[in-house]
Amino acid sequence: MTTPATELRVRTSVEADLPELTAIYNHYVRHSHATFDLEPFTVAERADWWSHYHPTGPHRMLVAERAGAVVGYVTSSPFRAKPAYGASVETTVYLDPEQTGTGVGSLLYGTLLDRLVAEEDLHRAYAGVALPNDASARLHRRLGFTPIGTFTEAGFKQGRWIDVEWWQRAL
Repeated sequence: MTTPATELRVRTSVEADLPELTAIYNHYVRHSHATFDLEPFTVAERADWWSHYHPTGPHRMLVAERAGAVVGYVTSSPFRAKPAYGASVETTVYLDPEQTGTGVGSLLYGTLLDRLVAEEDLHRAYAGVALPNDASARLHRRLGFTPIGTFTEAGFKQGRWIDVEWWQRAL
């Protein structure tokens, strides 16, 4: 998908994206509580993670590209490993920090959700938001997610306990 107004292209991730995907994610590992990973990854370490996503099916990764550079990505992953959870996915989005607040996240995440609804037999999408994160809460609400509960003090990072608010959306 290409949008002339923003010069963004949304496409399925390819292995050649790994260096940019790793750099985006590592920013949040180093500077944010949005992920509970504590140590940055090498590109080689992220290769196995990347291999779990597919061009079609419920477990996908899409990237937003501007002028040939990956500026964000969104994923749908298994919600839990047990078979009865098969119609549920967990979603997440990460953006180049310079792209936050520009509409990239809404376009990217919305495209993924539209594809999952149109092409897959899924029931629910779930997302965890480490608190506080007002921008992520606004994004999830705008995309039709509703908050369903908070895991208090679920992780410890940057010298403090962090709560995770869980959101759901019907697919």
